[in-house]
Amino acid sequence: MTLLPDLPQNTALLALLRQQGVPQERGAYAYEGWELHTHPDLIERLEDLAPQWPVLATFGMPVLAAKGIAAVVACSTNTLLVRLPEAPAEPLEPAGPYLPLTDPGQGWYSVCPWQSELPSAESKRLLALLIQHALSYAASLSEDDSIDWQGRPVQTPGRRKGKAKGRRPSRDKGSRQSGRGRRR
Repeated sequence: MTLLPDLPQNTALLALLRQQGVPQERGAYAYEGWELHTHPDLIERLEDLAPQWPVLATFGMPVLAAKGIAAVVACSTNTLLVRLPEAPAEPLEPAGPYLPLTDPGQGWYSVCPWQSELPSAESKRLLALLIQHALSYAASLSEDDSIDWQGRPVQTPGRRKGKAKGRRPSRDKGSRQSGRGRRR
């Protein structure tokens, strides 16, 4: 079972994950009814980089989505796929390609989730920023205005009927002097 919606923006990713997915209900490598295709350390890393976001189990792969549109996928042991309008900037080390998603023009880029060339804190900071950028970008691809970018329903302001309520004018005009309170 997948929690990632079958939206046009997710078609290529879902087709690939569905093709690779192997149903598995029980066992050490079962992940929400599918064979796990991501190392548990990488799932933990993804959760650590985006602690406010639910990880969606999709055909054995953990996915982060905004407005129902996939933004980040954790693959294997050493690959984060991020959906972005352009390639991630230096100094982030790329990971190997994940074809066909990382083909030119597909909008997906592979990034190493461990960034061994950077200090640990800097690596975490840059990857967390990259994931937030990917989530924002994925949300911008949505045409659904009824939910916010995190998938929560948007509350439209209610209209008041009748006379508008506002601040009442002060009863005692001129009762203040230089902001010191009421004159007695």
